[in-house]
Amino acid sequence: MPQAIEVMQDAFARLANHQATVPLRSQLPVPQYNGVALFMPAYIQGTDALAIKIVNVFGDNAQRGLPLIHAVVVVLEAQTGRALALIEGGALTALRTGAGCGAATIALARSDARVGLVFGAGVQARTQLRALCAARQLERVYVYDPAPAKAQAMLAELRARPELPADLRVADDVASAVRAADIISCATTSKQPLFDGNDVQPGAHVNAIGSFTPEARETDDAFIKRCNKIVVDAYSGALAEAGDLIQPMEQGILDESDLYAELGEITSGKKMGRVSADEITFFKSVGNAVQDAALAQALLQRAEALGLGVNVEL
Repeated sequence: MPQAIEVMQDAFARLANHQATVPLRSQLPVPQYNGVALFMPAYIQGTDALAIKIVNVFGDNAQRGLPLIHAVVVVLEAQTGRALALIEGGALTALRTGAGCGAATIALARSDARVGLVFGAGVQARTQLRALCAARQLERVYVYDPAPAKAQAMLAELRARPELPADLRVADDVASAVRAADIISCATTSKQPLFDGNDVQPGAHVNAIGSFTPEARETDDAFIKRCNKIVVDAYSGALAEAGDLIQPMEQGILDESDLYAELGEITSGKKMGRVSADEITFFKSVGNAVQDAALAQALLQRAEALGLGVNVEL
């Protein structure tokens, strides 16, 4: 996770410095099966990372005993266009999304943050938990899920990781957990806000990565009104897909000019991150293909160095 966070800090900086070509992702609805297919290409100048991710999100998969998301990433050679690798995309997506929020947490959370809260208990929530603990020396972390058994299973699975604090708790009361938290990460499929924004304490930082359509949001209007800094992964994607921002804009609560920065503007040093202890900061991410291309390249290089993977003749 720490290495993945470094990759994300660099990738977002290159995106903000116009060193990456990232078309807005194409969405192909499959309404008959309650699904959507997403196509996300990216090319990064300087590193020559070139890749496309295909992500399929099918809402009925849980009833089939399958993950909500299936994805693959194809890594391409920038000089020739030939395919170099096929990488399972679910784990890569979870890792890069967690690492992206790790980069945002380093930039925006208080340095003395000690209590974390993660909403959700799926694959994404697991890397969110790991990322928060990599970004800050947390002493206690709460996990909330409407199905407490899922939260318990997640903590049981991750408890042995040395970077996590010993004090890991399933939250049984959302309001109390929110009021206690210095850092909150939302990684759910909820279409409605997860908590009352009035419960967020001054100085808290919130990451929201679960929703990626204009119709869905994980934060409410009260929280948006209290934010001192709103940071996005990329303006284009956020303004097209982030219901957490689009809905308040439609209601006149938020204006496009209220968005403080892209994360890469902070990781590249163009803009300041947190400047005071009582700021409430918000990182809204809908995901950007620059993350996938950068991490896929790093994973391929690591796999080659370790002699991992299977060679296939095409």
